[in-house]
Amino acid sequence: MIGVLGAGQLGRMLALAGYPLGLRFRFLDAAHDAPVKDLAEFIRADFHDKGALDRFADGLEVVTYEFENVPVDTVERLTRRVPVYPPPAALRASQDRLEEKTFFRNLGIPTAPFVAVHSRQELDAALAKIGYPAILKTRRMGYDGKGQAPIRNADEAERAWEALGESAAQATGLALILEGFVAFEREVSQLAVRGRDGRMVFYPLVENHHAEGMLRLSLASAPDASPTLARLARDYAARVLDTLNYVGVLAIEFFQWGEELIANEMAPRVHNSGHWTIEGAVTSQFENHLRAILGLPLGIADARCACAMLNIIGDFPDTQKVLSCPGAHLHLYGKKARPGRKLGHITVCAETMEMVRVTVEQLRRSTSTLGPNFG
Repeated sequence: MIGVLGAGQLGRMLALAGYPLGLRFRFLDAAHDAPVKDLAEFIRADFHDKGALDRFADGLEVVTYEFENVPVDTVERLTRRVPVYPPPAALRASQDRLEEKTFFRNLGIPTAPFVAVHSRQELDAALAKIGYPAILKTRRMGYDGKGQAPIRNADEAERAWEALGESAAQATGLALILEGFVAFEREVSQLAVRGRDGRMVFYPLVENHHAEGMLRLSLASAPDASPTLARLARDYAARVLDTLNYVGVLAIEFFQWGEELIANEMAPRVHNSGHWTIEGAVTSQFENHLRAILGLPLGIADARCACAMLNIIGDFPDTQKVLSCPGAHLHLYGKKARPGRKLGHITVCAETMEMVRVTVEQLRRSTSTLGPNFG
């Protein structure tokens, strides 16, 4: 049996990928309305509940996690009972933006300029060093655009500090981080998988589009990505995987400028920008993650066709309209609708990216939940 910390949509898709392989799952999460609750054994408890963690670990073959804000001490406690993948070091590096960017820099992977900020005076000094525009972020717990504030001038610096300064630092016990803006042409992500034996496979580079801080659309393979760019993304991912002795799926988000890649952040788990792999790759990211943590041979990560993935956010689309579109596949996560909530996704598969774009535009016109026109 496989244990999963977290019981959201990523855990749900892990379970759905594992059932054809004869796998069983146990999930632990404090949520009352977890998307996995009707799919597998579910323990509702806090991640710091030692008794619940002991019950959770009993009889498990391996443990993984489906989001990167699981407490590191929880994972380390479980490692004394059962193997946990990806390793705690990967979780620790990804949870703190300062540690994460320092980690990238130490591996020779470019990042935006960054400075730790502990006080209002240090923010001014950091802005003098980095310049405008910049973005002030919490070092922990920020996702989907949360925990960050852009700074384009001195007035915005004051507002950013009021929004994120003392209260955020006290809540996390850590400094903030100021990051400089970097020029980029587009955002891309590299998903990679490393097995227990050190073997790696790499999915095609993916082009991502965001709105309001949330991923809205991914295109796979990233249009016009040169072989040079693809090799660079895989090289950077391989450095991270080997350094951490990583096992499982890893996602790294990059800013692209020409043939250069600037690392933004990494996620030590299956990732939203890899949902297209369910229909669009020879082996989905979810199945490959399970294969990796169980020590099974990794599956081929090549794309079967041109693909897009559209997130469904806030409200549900008309199922009939979605399924009437050629090559469209609907995935709903069993969540209740509310503004800003990821409720599901749609994968579009076709022979060419142009055909994919036509269907994406048809879907976008049919429902506002898929966000603006991305051209």
